[in-house]
Amino acid sequence: MRLSTANLYDASIANLQRRQNSLQNQQLQLTSGKRIALASDDPTGAARAERALATIGRVDANQRALEASRNSMTLAESALGDANELLQQARETLVSAGNGTYTDPERQGLANKLKGLRDQLLAIANRPDGAGGYIFAGQGSANPPFLDQASGVAYVGVAGNIQTGNLDDFQLTVDGRGAWEQARSGNGSFVTEANPNSIDPTQPARGWIDAGRVTDPPRVTGHNYRVDIVGTAPAQTYTVTDIDAGGAVASGTFTSGLAIQFDGISVAIGGTPVDGDNFSIAPATNNLKLFDVLDRAINELNTPLRNSAQIQQSNVGRLRDLDAVMGNLQSTRSQVGERLNNLDGTETRLAGLKQYSTEEKSAAEDLDMVQAISDFQNQQSGYDTALKTYAMVQRMSLFQYIT
Repeated sequence: MRLSTANLYDASIANLQRRQNSLQNQQLQLTSGKRIALASDDPTGAARAERALATIGRVDANQRALEASRNSMTLAESALGDANELLQQARETLVSAGNGTYTDPERQGLANKLKGLRDQLLAIANRPDGAGGYIFAGQGSANPPFLDQASGVAYVGVAGNIQTGNLDDFQLTVDGRGAWEQARSGNGSFVTEANPNSIDPTQPARGWIDAGRVTDPPRVTGHNYRVDIVGTAPAQTYTVTDIDAGGAVASGTFTSGLAIQFDGISVAIGGTPVDGDNFSIAPATNNLKLFDVLDRAINELNTPLRNSAQIQQSNVGRLRDLDAVMGNLQSTRSQVGERLNNLDGTETRLAGLKQYSTEEKSAAEDLDMVQAISDFQNQQSGYDTALKTYAMVQRMSLFQYIT
C-alpha cells in the first residue's frame, strides 16, 4: 500500500482541525461554566436540567403567591386584632351601663361612646388591602363591603374568599360575612329574652332572665320554650311550655334567682316578676351580626325611663351577644393565624424544593472546573504536539533532497 505525500498532508490537517474544534469547545465550556450549551451536547442531561428548571419556575410562582397571601393574612390579622380591642372597650362600656345609679343622660353618654366605637369598627370592616381591594370583601368587590344605611349595616360584598388557584391554594381574602355577621347567637345553644306582660302587654316584664346554660347536652331538643310566671309573690309558680311539641315540660314554685331546669338546660329569672310576666327560650342561630348588636345596645341606652328589670335584661342580653360576636372574631383571627403558620411551613418546603432543583440543574449541566481545566491542558498539549508533527511532516518531501 502506498501513502502519498498528499494523503499525509490531508490526514495531518484533519487531525489538526479535530483537535482545534475540541480545544475550542472546551474553551467555551470553561468560559460559560456549563457542560451543556446545546441539547445535542448531552440529550439526557439537557432533559434533566430542563425538568429542574421547570420545577424552579413553579416554585418561584408559588413563592410569589405565598407572599401575596402572607401580606393579605397579615393585614387581616392586624385588622381583627384592632377590632377585638375596640370590642373590649365596648364591653367595658356595657358593664358600666349596668350601674343602677346611672341616670338616663349618663347612659346616653355611654351610648355616644358606643357610637364612636361602632364607627371605628365599621372603618376596620371596610379597611382596604393596599392593592385596590378590601380585606373583608370575600370574593372581591370594587366598593367597601359594608354599607351603613338607615336600617343598619349591610354586607354588600360577595361571601366566601379568593384563593390563588395554585396547588397549595393560598388564601388572599377573608370572608367578611362569616367574620362579622355569622356569630352564634345567645349562649351558643339557645337565646333567652323577656317578653311584655301577657296580662297587660303595655307593661314590660318586671323580672329578667339570664343567658342560661346547657346542663345535659344529649337532652337538648332545640325547641322553642316559654316560661310563665303566675301569682303574686311570695306564692308564685312557674310553668315551662314546649311551644313546638306542645304541653308543659316543667313547673314548680318560683323563687327569684334560683335555676329552672328542663330538657337539659338551665335558666334563672331574677328581679321581681309579677303575674303574667313571661320569657322566651329559642334555639341559637348562626346569624348574629356585630353591628346589629351594637345598634341595639345604643338604642336601648338611649331609651329613657326604663325600669331596673329592663336595664338589667338589656345589660345581660347585650353582654351575651357582644361576647358571642367577639368570640366569632377571635375564632376568625385564630384561623388567619393558623394560615400564617401554614404559610411559614410551606415557605420552608418551597425553599427546600427550590434548593434541591437548583442542585439538580447544576449537577446536570454545570462543568466540573477541575476536570475541565485538566482536560483543556491535555488537549492544548495534544494540539501543540500535532502542530509540531505537521511541521515536521511538511518538510519530508523528495524535493528537499533533489534541490
